[in-house]
Amino acid sequence: MADLFIKQAEQYAEGRPSYPPELFEFIASKTPSHDLAWDVGAGSGQAARSLSGIYKNVIATDTSPKQLEFAPRLPNIRYQLTPPTMSIAELESSIAPQSSIDVVTIAQAIHWFDLPNFYQQAKWVLKKPHGVIAAWCYTVPEVNESVDAVFQPYYNITVEPYWDRARKLVDNKYETIDFPFEPVDGADHTGPFPFVTERLMDLDSYFTYLRSWSAYQTAKEKGVELLSNDVIEEFKRAWTEDGQHKKVVKHPIYLRIGRVGNE
Repeated sequence: MADLFIKQAEQYAEGRPSYPPELFEFIASKTPSHDLAWDVGAGSGQAARSLSGIYKNVIATDTSPKQLEFAPRLPNIRYQLTPPTMSIAELESSIAPQSSIDVVTIAQAIHWFDLPNFYQQAKWVLKKPHGVIAAWCYTVPEVNESVDAVFQPYYNITVEPYWDRARKLVDNKYETIDFPFEPVDGADHTGPFPFVTERLMDLDSYFTYLRSWSAYQTAKEKGVELLSNDVIEEFKRAWTEDGQHKKVVKHPIYLRIGRVGNE
C-alpha cells in the first residue's frame, strides 16, 4: 500500500482535504481524557495536526517515509515510520505501553489494513474500558452539476479498473467494514456517522487531488494517463461554465467510532 503513494507523496500532501473541527470535537467528546492519541496511517499529517490541538501528545505512524516527509512538524507530534505489521513487543517498544492510549484514529486508511492484526494491537494499547477507536473515510468530491457530470463517468468507468478492491469499502462509506467495538457513550451503534469537509479549490488544485489517487499512480505505472488531454478539456469546459475560477468542493465524510470495552 505504501508503494502506491510514494511517487505522488507531494501531490497527496497538497491535494488531500483536511478534516472539519466538528469531527475531532465529536471524537474528543467520547474520550474521558486527552493525554495520548495514536494516528495510524498518518500520511502527510492531516489528522495528526488537528489531534495535536486537543491531545497533549500525538504519535503519528505510517509505512511510507515519503509521506511523512511532508507532514507538519509540531512539538507534541512524534512521527514514526513503522513496518506494515508489528509484534506486540514491537508495538510496546516503538508506540506505547499496554492500556495507555486514549484514542486511536485512522483517516482514509483502514481499508488498506490487515484488520484482525490491527484490531488486536488497537485493543492492546487502548485504555480500558473507555479507550476509543475512530476510523473515517471521505468519498468522492462534489462540486456542481456540470463538473460532477464529467466526474461521475471518469470515476465510475475510466478510473474504476485501476482501483484496488479495498476501495469498495470507501465507496460503501465504511458501512461494510468489520468493526468489532462497542458503541461510545451516547450512541447505540458504531456508525457510520456523517460529516462533511469543504474547501475552496481552483481547477489546478482539483487536478492535483485527482492525481493523488492510488488508482492514478497504478494506471501511470501501466502506461495509462487517466487525465488525458480530452478528459482535461472536458473538465475545463465544465469548470469554467459558471465563470467562477474557484469553487467550493465538498467531500462527505463517514466515521466509524467505538470503544474498546474490557477486552
